[in-house]
Amino acid sequence: MSTFLTMEFAGTVGADRAGPYDLLRDAATTTEWVREHAADLGVAPDFTASEELREQTVRLRQAVRALLARAIAPAPPSGADAADLPGFAESLTLVNATALAAPTAPQLTWTGEPALTTVPAVKASTSARLRGRLATAAVVFLAGPGRTLLRTCGAPRCVLYFVKEHPRQEWCSPACGNRARAARHYREHKK
Repeated sequence: MSTFLTMEFAGTVGADRAGPYDLLRDAATTTEWVREHAADLGVAPDFTASEELREQTVRLRQAVRALLARAIAPAPPSGADAADLPGFAESLTLVNATALAAPTAPQLTWTGEPALTTVPAVKASTSARLRGRLATAAVVFLAGPGRTLLRTCGAPRCVLYFVKEHPRQEWCSPACGNRARAARHYREHKK
């Protein structure tokens, strides 16, 4: 669950043929995304997000994306928002603090290699628990073995991270692979 939820959460910002998109651009779209993931987030199917929750969730997403960028270093981070990401220490602090609202709160330590520790969680609101579960998923993923398979999609205009599931996998999806091959073909035949 942690890998899926972390990749889904980090992928709420990206780009497609129409240009950049943000699936958490307002309270309505945030509500829609949370409802699609209600079971994983531990919220009721009729959950409604406030603007404050949206802002805090976007801030958490940027921190998670900053940690994903650090995890793939020295490879380049996703181009979606690399210039807008918070610093590593700030991101690590925010993700760990947010995870405290989950029923159990794993914490990420990062001295050389990331490691996982668990601390008792604090009582929190539904909104804080939702963000806590998102942060917890990121902590568990980044401290686990799946982190070594984390990659940035190299297709033109794609800004997503993905977990490499096959030794020859270079893109997040078949559509991105097709777009990358078409762009390479165009460049080679343009010469």
